[in-house]
Amino acid sequence: MQKRNPSLHYSGFLLFFILIACAAGAQTVPLMPISMLDAVTLGKNRYHQLKAVQSDADAASKNVDVAKYSRLPTIDAAYQANMGTANNLTGMFYPGTILPITGPPSGKNVYDPVSGSGAGILINWQAVTFGQRNAQINTAVAEVNSKKSALTNQTFQHSINVLSTYLDVLLSIDLISINQRNIDRITAGLSQSKMLVSTGIKPGVDTALFLSELSKARIDLLNARKQLETQQWTLAELIATDSLPVPTDTSFLEKLPVTEVQRDSGTMNHPVVKFGQSQLEASKAREAYIRKSYLPKLSVWGTGFARGSGFQPDGSVKTWDGLGLSRYNYGVGLQLSFSILKYGEVRQQLAQQEFISKSAQENLEQNKQSLLSQQRIANTTFDNNIAVARETQQQLESAKYAFSAMQFRYNTGLVSFADLIQSQYNLFKAELDLKRSYWDAWKALLLKAAVTGDEQVFINEIR
Repeated sequence: MQKRNPSLHYSGFLLFFILIACAAGAQTVPLMPISMLDAVTLGKNRYHQLKAVQSDADAASKNVDVAKYSRLPTIDAAYQANMGTANNLTGMFYPGTILPITGPPSGKNVYDPVSGSGAGILINWQAVTFGQRNAQINTAVAEVNSKKSALTNQTFQHSINVLSTYLDVLLSIDLISINQRNIDRITAGLSQSKMLVSTGIKPGVDTALFLSELSKARIDLLNARKQLETQQWTLAELIATDSLPVPTDTSFLEKLPVTEVQRDSGTMNHPVVKFGQSQLEASKAREAYIRKSYLPKLSVWGTGFARGSGFQPDGSVKTWDGLGLSRYNYGVGLQLSFSILKYGEVRQQLAQQEFISKSAQENLEQNKQSLLSQQRIANTTFDNNIAVARETQQQLESAKYAFSAMQFRYNTGLVSFADLIQSQYNLFKAELDLKRSYWDAWKALLLKAAVTGDEQVFINEIR
């Protein structure tokens, strides 16, 4: 592994903070120094989408309480005061659009109104539902588990996004430092060129060419700064802050991961698989509830009620006496209800739900298969990126030696500007390649953590 150069790392680190301080001063944006672990924690605790999913899970938990509360009887109390006539014929009627009037037939139609009143308490308890109520509760519990699994999965995916963006910010920091070093080299070459031109060793066009290269390098630096700030604001969104995040873990791209990565991890513990499994279980629970919904229900009811009327037994009328209650009654009973013609509807609902369960099962199997393939790809990617990173170390050493030699030959008039600038470009590209190869290696480890469903695979390298 390439030895770390403390002076270069310190100068790059200092340069980064100068650049950010200038940008923040211009935009009056507060800075937020933050470590990688703190960024993950803030992302989990602050991200609004995760809070929304948490609220959905809490709402589903309350739905379980609602389902369990249905075990209790209902108690309805009512009192009413009315004004109306008492013209009546006894007989049967459907109590939907006609208000009932009790009593014997009236001798004639009398349209003088009189008061009446009624009050009652009705207790209704579905004592036996033949498993329907328990199926409803089980369905609610399965929905809760599905919501919680969704929260776990989205929290995991969000943590991976935070870690990935943090690495992107770190790469942009190093790219700024590399671009600045490239500007320094070109500036030094420009000064040397002016001196060589003044002594007649080199033509004056070399100075113009150096100025052109310097302009290109400055443009690259500006673009690197823009890219850094863009990625910082992306990270700020993920951790839900209005400040500009400034990473404090800046040494990641100075080393390679050293953890021995597990090759075969399986898929059963992956949040995506657990979420798919919970969706399948919720669908199966709904199937059971639909099957139970066709069964009969045994209800126990009891009532106490009273009536009042302004019509007297002798046929006389006392208009306002009906507001007081004068007759009192009670009643108890059992009711066994069974919806005979509901079977066809239930059968269609059940067929629909079985297809939904089949879809959930196939999606679960697809997720398992996809994760296995992604794990194999992640293993290959990690091994390859580690090998590439080690090779780029040698590439950088060779580029440094070649540039140093070419710079000496240029200063002595032995090579042209084109030869020097090509070697300088090779050194610049080698520096970029080395940083990106280290970044690729860490990204590959993060990919391994993502496809195994365990962020600790990556986080263990932080500690």
